[in-house]
Amino acid sequence: MTRFKLSFAVCLIVLVVVLQILPGCTTKTTTTAPVTTPVKTTTTVPATTIPATTIPATTIPATTIPATTTPTPKPIKLYIGGTFALTGAYAEDCAAVLAGYQDYAKYVNDNHIIAPWYTDKKVPSNVTFEVLWGDDQLAADKALTIYDDLKSKGMLVERVSGSPEGLALKDRMNEDRIGATSQSTSPAYLSPPVTIFTNAPIYTDQLASIAEWFLAKWQAAGNTAKPRVAYLTADSSLGRGIVIPEFQAYLEKLGYEFAGAQYVPMVPTTPPTTQLSWLKDNKVNLALGCMINPGSQPTIKEAVRLGMGPDLDYKITFGFAYPAHLQVFVPAMGTLGNGVIVAGDFCALDANNDGTKFANALQDKYRPDKKITHVMYLCGIIEAMTQVEALRLAMLKTPADKLTPVNVLEDGFFQIKNFSDGDMTISPLTYGPGDVEGVDSVRLQQVQNGKIVELGSYPLRHIYKHE
Repeated sequence: MTRFKLSFAVCLIVLVVVLQILPGCTTKTTTTAPVTTPVKTTTTVPATTIPATTIPATTIPATTIPATTTPTPKPIKLYIGGTFALTGAYAEDCAAVLAGYQDYAKYVNDNHIIAPWYTDKKVPSNVTFEVLWGDDQLAADKALTIYDDLKSKGMLVERVSGSPEGLALKDRMNEDRIGATSQSTSPAYLSPPVTIFTNAPIYTDQLASIAEWFLAKWQAAGNTAKPRVAYLTADSSLGRGIVIPEFQAYLEKLGYEFAGAQYVPMVPTTPPTTQLSWLKDNKVNLALGCMINPGSQPTIKEAVRLGMGPDLDYKITFGFAYPAHLQVFVPAMGTLGNGVIVAGDFCALDANNDGTKFANALQDKYRPDKKITHVMYLCGIIEAMTQVEALRLAMLKTPADKLTPVNVLEDGFFQIKNFSDGDMTISPLTYGPGDVEGVDSVRLQQVQNGKIVELGSYPLRHIYKHE
């Protein structure tokens, strides 16, 4: 065999051997495939079992994401109100005040603004107000109990309905640093100045304006003798609050002769004939005092019976501080009350201003069948508005749910400046540390021909000095 043939034969044998081995190799790989398939986890959760549609974008919508950056504020309730003497001599006045509070709270909760003329003074939408109150029955001990109860409920503001309650509460509230509004304007709130804020002048300043007005008329009529003045006032802390040395000294400095004082029960059970006769016997020309309508009306009726009045046989003028409210006095007395003057009161109920329009709108909406005709309904609105404004101002610095009484006092009440109540008061209200008198002047109103006539206004004299 040649070398060529031998080489060819060897190659042919190798080729045959390789061809026999290759089928074995392919068989081996196919037998290993079943080993890998049982391990496939994708066969139990195939791609088709978790399609894109099973976790759609709508399961985490875009609207849920902003909640983490601008969450919806939780609802917060704040309380306004305080003590109301709904039993006793002040019952009619305080019932009207409470109604004003309740209607105003509904308005703010519905509109979240302070007043129609203060649309920029917004109340947070998650904050609502509720009126809390208790009947103190014009008793100091009950006022203290109510105060403690309201404070325990988280009340951050307060109110005072009368001078006895104010005298009992003023030191406690000052220690607790709780700001309070008041329908009482006792000189005791000024020395030292505490945390009771008034919306009418102090009683002595009210009566001083009557004395100034009367003296001007007396001198204009050509009288050269000094007019004689006396107190004809309620036998209570309200009436006796004007009997202070500073006021007598002021009257004498003006040019009066001071004749003395006579006291009439808050609600006379018999006509005060003795007290009125004393005025006659002492030749008094001007009688000044603090009385509520249940006292002033029977007093003036008896004075008229005795022939005493500016246009009657015995010439005398009767002047009262604002609890005598001509808005209540005139409808009851008519022309019988001609010549009577009341100082420091709110506007007449038919005044053409934003405040009375607002008050009428509140009644039309919230009590259309139970209208309040008492002027102290205006006082309730003014007080409630002041309390809410103090809370609103405090919320500008401290979250509503973190407020404390001292926040509301210092960042609220003390920051109220030139605050308009729609001209229900004689001037806008301004408060501050040591400045608890909201108004800056005294309104004078007189009964003439059975109607209320505005006599103008006088500046505050601050007869009872601040300490």
